Amino acid sequence: MKPLDQEQQATRDWFESLRDRITSAFEEIEREAGSDAAFEYIPWERTDENGSPGGGGVRGQMKGKIFEKVGVNVSTVGGTFNPDFAKQIPGAEEDPSFFATGISLVAHMANPHVPAVHMNTRFLCTTKRWFGGGADLNPAIPYEEDTEAFHARLRAACAAHDPTYYEKFKKWADDYFFLPHRGVDRGVGGIFYDRLFAEGGLFEPHFAFTRDVGEAFLDIFPQIVRKRMNSAWSEEDMNTLLDFRSRYVEFNLLYDRGTIFGLKTGGNVDAILMSLPPLARWT
Repeated sequence: MKPLDQEQQATRDWFESLRDRITSAFEEIEREAGSDAAFEYIPWERTDENGSPGGGGVRGQMKGKIFEKVGVNVSTVGGTFNPDFAKQIPGAEEDPSFFATGISLVAHMANPHVPAVHMNTRFLCTTKRWFGGGADLNPAIPYEEDTEAFHARLRAACAAHDPTYYEKFKKWADDYFFLPHRGVDRGVGGIFYDRLFAEGGLFEPHFAFTRDVGEAFLDIFPQIVRKRMNSAWSEEDMNTLLDFRSRYVEFNLLYDRGTIFGLKTGGNVDAILMSLPPLARWT
């Protein structure tokens, strides 16, 4: 992989530092619940299409009392897209070289009253450069106050940068996190953005926005977990959770862009599929 330039190194450093803070916060919640669960970190390396080293990443995973299964992955990869996939990527049509770094997180919770969550932010470079990502809440048993709190925190993060961001990126999430074959939403939404081009002086403001998305997630999600993690639940609640998770699996395998990108670029399969829950059911 080519040496990283200043922008690529800065984004890589941020995603890795955010990973460390998030995993620490999640382990702290486990300690509050009387659990000694901790993240296990598994490094992996990637081989590019031409056989040369293509970067890699670290898969972090924890199975605990509160977090039934949570994965927090960081990766920094580069090389060359295969010709067919390159046609789908901005700036790679004629030059298929690429660089990508980012963080991806999915948490599946043991208590059906605690929502699952997804968060991902990333920086991609071809002959163009852009940021993408977002966060969305996925409760099997929704609570309106949790939905409102999650959206309020993301709304504030967006408002600090552009008054149009929240409504635009909320709609993008609503449209994206939808299962057309079932006609249902995956969860209660959040924000989703992509191709926030970081050129012509826009790297710093768009990087600042991407950092604030990560900060907003780290602020609000642990609050929601602590609010619900000691809730009593029934067998019916657990069945509701398992049914909900089946829809989550369907989305991630059929439609998720991150899953497709990872598999198309030779990423670590276990890291890519860490988003899948440990248990689900189809009735």
